[in-house]
Amino acid sequence: MNQDSYSSDQPTGQDPLVLLKTLQLLWTKQELGKLKEEIRRGFARLEDPLAGLLAMLESSSDWKGKGHSLGYCITTELQLWIKAHPAVPQSGTKLKKLQARVLGMLSQCPANLLDPLISIYQLHTADRNYLLEHVSHLYLQGNYKEAAILSIKLKLQPDQDVEKMCTPLLLQDKANLVEEYVAEYPELQRKLLQTLDMWCEPSFNIRDIIRPYQGLSKYNPEKFNRRVLSKLIFRLLERFNVDSALCPNVINQRHLRTLNYLFYKRFVEKTMTEENWADHIQSTVGENRWLQAHLVQSLLRHCDARGAARWAQHCQVPPEMLPQAVAEELQKLHIQDRVEEVTKADNYEASKKKDYYQLPIPRENIHFLQTWEETLQCWEKVLQAGQVVGVDMEWKPSFGMVGKPRVALLQLALKDEVFLLDLPRLLKQAEAEGEKEKLPHFIQMLYSDAAITKLGYGMSGDLSSLAATCSALKDTEKQMLGVVDLLAVDKQLQWGKDSRKVDGLSPEHSHEERGVRQPEKGLSLLVQHVLGKPLDKTEQLSNWEKRPLREEQILYAASDAYCLLEIYERLCKDPESFGLGSDLTESLVGKQSKKPRAKKQLNKQEAPSPSGQEFQGPRTEPSRPPAPISPQEFSVVCDNMLQGLGRYLRCLGVDVRLLDNEDDHRKAAEIARQEGRVILTSGLPYQTVCNCNKYLKVSRERMKQLVESSRQVSGEHSAGCPGSQSCSVTVPVCDTAQPGCTPHSEQAEGTDQCRAAMGLAGDTVLQVTAIPPGVLDRAELTDFYCCTCCGKVFWEGSHFGRIVSQFQDVLVASGNTQSFYELS
Repeated sequence: MNQDSYSSDQPTGQDPLVLLKTLQLLWTKQELGKLKEEIRRGFARLEDPLAGLLAMLESSSDWKGKGHSLGYCITTELQLWIKAHPAVPQSGTKLKKLQARVLGMLSQCPANLLDPLISIYQLHTADRNYLLEHVSHLYLQGNYKEAAILSIKLKLQPDQDVEKMCTPLLLQDKANLVEEYVAEYPELQRKLLQTLDMWCEPSFNIRDIIRPYQGLSKYNPEKFNRRVLSKLIFRLLERFNVDSALCPNVINQRHLRTLNYLFYKRFVEKTMTEENWADHIQSTVGENRWLQAHLVQSLLRHCDARGAARWAQHCQVPPEMLPQAVAEELQKLHIQDRVEEVTKADNYEASKKKDYYQLPIPRENIHFLQTWEETLQCWEKVLQAGQVVGVDMEWKPSFGMVGKPRVALLQLALKDEVFLLDLPRLLKQAEAEGEKEKLPHFIQMLYSDAAITKLGYGMSGDLSSLAATCSALKDTEKQMLGVVDLLAVDKQLQWGKDSRKVDGLSPEHSHEERGVRQPEKGLSLLVQHVLGKPLDKTEQLSNWEKRPLREEQILYAASDAYCLLEIYERLCKDPESFGLGSDLTESLVGKQSKKPRAKKQLNKQEAPSPSGQEFQGPRTEPSRPPAPISPQEFSVVCDNMLQGLGRYLRCLGVDVRLLDNEDDHRKAAEIARQEGRVILTSGLPYQTVCNCNKYLKVSRERMKQLVESSRQVSGEHSAGCPGSQSCSVTVPVCDTAQPGCTPHSEQAEGTDQCRAAMGLAGDTVLQVTAIPPGVLDRAELTDFYCCTCCGKVFWEGSHFGRIVSQFQDVLVASGNTQSFYELS
């Protein structure tokens, strides 16, 4: 055995435990330099350094701790020393005995010691069956994590049952370790995905998996369900680039959720045109018989048997799969080669168009570009110094499927015309001509030219999708100059006067319409704010990859880009009337736009942090918020549209209950009532009620007085408030709004208040002007109910009846004389 020159005069055969005591003393004194020198000198004295290391580790508990320990220091120094002394490594029977000893230590070994010990004792050369037997022993002892880690280190996975090894890890919420276990083995990846997908079969009892592991430590049954498995499957499909056809069950379940969502948008929210809806139904269902059967059942619930029969005929669903009513209706239909999928919008739909923003340029000035020659003419007009360009993008909704959205349409709006670029076709044409960089080059020229003002709304999300469409554009966001993201302006307007913020419905709209039409948001709300009417968003969820585009899609896409020009022009012309600074133009477009932070964006109505230059207009300070509470004091129930938010709140310490995908909205109300939780939801039924359990009862006569007072004060003050929309009277009530409390002591406040309202406790404003004319004259109405949290006014009628029917299982009407409704 070779020895260091400085230890040649030392006798060999030193006791490793004596050496250990010397090293422990130096470790305690933290003399690391002397420690490493003594380790090297000590190994040179040992007759068998490999056996000596094991003796030292077995005699000390220090090495079992995480992080830097004396055992780790000794082991890594021996590893370096062996490299300088190649004659040291053992072989044959002696090495096998050492390997058997070290294997017994590895189950207790910290992660940072695994690789050094495996290397020193050449465990990769050990008998594979012996190693598998040892790992199996660890597994049977319940050391599932240790068994998996050792298998990964020794590359034993191909000889193991992937389902057996990964199931207890998944139950312990160790999905990352499962991913690492199969990371280098495509065949194991496919087997794992097939197993997980089998667990997602509707008829499969997930308890059959859990039963053998009931005594598992750190086992959390809430984290092991079909929804969690579904998300894991999609993550693995994307990470390992596996064909999703391998997992038909989870794909079908996601398509079914998409189908239910489309029915919700079309028949409940009524925010999707029939043509748009039909496109998505066709692409979602395809030739899948299981989904076709669900489609027919859903049509029966929302339409009639004839409508279901037409789709059944179109999809060629076998009669034996159809409900009897649909099968009978199918026989009555005339045989035809193709059933019309799309019907023209009725007169009612057409009449609603007048309520929305209208494109001010003629149709012939909207150009749909699919060839490079046409696109060159577009760029000649767009890439001019001093030009102002509205930029928007559209892509096919993913409905939660794998992958980032890819831009299908790029809209560029100028003062007199709009260009719609068929991005997929143009990129494909350029690539076929061997010039795939020319279109990205022009787009980069546009965004990086400080002399051209680019307008957008939530541009960070658009550019993220643009980068996913064309990798050459991934750095566009970092090179932007002369960019104005109107989302920044919109956020500033949030601090404007109360009269500036509306809920998307003019006062003249009936209360019945408020139960159907959704409140405006995002760009649509900004357009209504500035230009007077909102955007018609019924084509927002169109299939933008389908060609040819429908006329409604073309007009929608052009409007989305052109309205940015009109908003910008109006704000620059008269910023003060919108509560903005007079130097708006100077502050909106500086010499260099700020670099935005890219964030994941699901749709343009919910844009992330704004990119581009923010303006520096003055803000009106908001009213003082209530005292904050700690996350531990807050308990909520999240519906199945806000599961991601719920998990994030859990990380912050909030007590969160999550609904499953199959749960109805009413279950959230049941849980909230039983456990005193706040409901967090994006569901339509809850948008028409309040998250409050105290309602102030006001008689019809008293409400008439309040409405009349607010109108009189509004008329008197309007002359003294130039430019104001309305003035108000504030009527104080009890210090705290309690059941049975009645309003008293009307008192008009100063002319600087521009709110048609009645004040409740704190800053709550009673929305008396929202009561349509004629309601107060209805003799059958004796009382109104006012929410003490948000100020909404309710009364018994058809709308009230719908809400009661939606929540009849959880709505509790108190029978005492205070007579308030409690919804919790």
